[in-house]
Amino acid sequence: MNNGNNTTADIELIKNKARWVWRQTLMIHGRAPETRIASSLSPIEVLTVLFYGGFLRFDPANLSWEKRDRFIVSKGHGAISLYAILSDLGFFSSKELDSVCKTGSFLGGIPDPIVPGFETVNGSLGHGPGVGCGMALGLKRKQSDNRVFVVTGDGELHEGAVWEAIMFAGHHKLNNMIMIVDNNTKCMLGETENVINLFPLAPKFESFGWFVKEVPGHDVAAVFAGLEECCGSSIMRPRVLIANTIKGHGVPSLENDPICHVKSLGQNEINKLLGE
Repeated sequence: MNNGNNTTADIELIKNKARWVWRQTLMIHGRAPETRIASSLSPIEVLTVLFYGGFLRFDPANLSWEKRDRFIVSKGHGAISLYAILSDLGFFSSKELDSVCKTGSFLGGIPDPIVPGFETVNGSLGHGPGVGCGMALGLKRKQSDNRVFVVTGDGELHEGAVWEAIMFAGHHKLNNMIMIVDNNTKCMLGETENVINLFPLAPKFESFGWFVKEVPGHDVAAVFAGLEECCGSSIMRPRVLIANTIKGHGVPSLENDPICHVKSLGQNEINKLLGE
């Protein structure tokens, strides 16, 4: 059980875990090439800090534990890297990683609530923040100290429903809601600024009453410090961590491709990346 105490986190341990998750994500993609590899590589450090840094309260043995924090992966197609983390923490057997996208497996190309550790349906983009608002408002009215974490992609911010949720959270001062934007600057159709330009992003959240922290998203120590600040008890408004990342991080052929969202890697390239 993780009780959400982040005071003793070991940054080097988290860095090592992030490297391990990166390798596991490539291995999963090698077995299931239909998975969205570029989107799943950019949030690895964020997800690793959340789960190993003590920010989330969870109990793999009791998925409905009343004191758990709610965790919503709104960019579901880009969350395959979370499978490795959840298996490592005991939500399900690591043997299941061999069967992603295979007949009979509960680990699909887009995760859903049948996967232990996922709270919501994640296939249709733009709905995670709204669902998170409902959870956060309900928890506040029950006077619960549980928090709601929502991970979105920056391309997902093109959805109007996201901004309705951002306005709602600001109006109701949902200070128990923490949104994390995987700001990797690319969406399915190319560079996000060429589709709908949202830069600069931070002032837009601030205009709706949010506390904003911006960090380099592949720097474990910076992500950890940013989340610590966002989780501060004195902030009486919703909080957002903008994690500036690289889509396809660690894979040059993806990093330099504006439409890497829809690209798959061949097994030979994966083997070279893994040093095998």
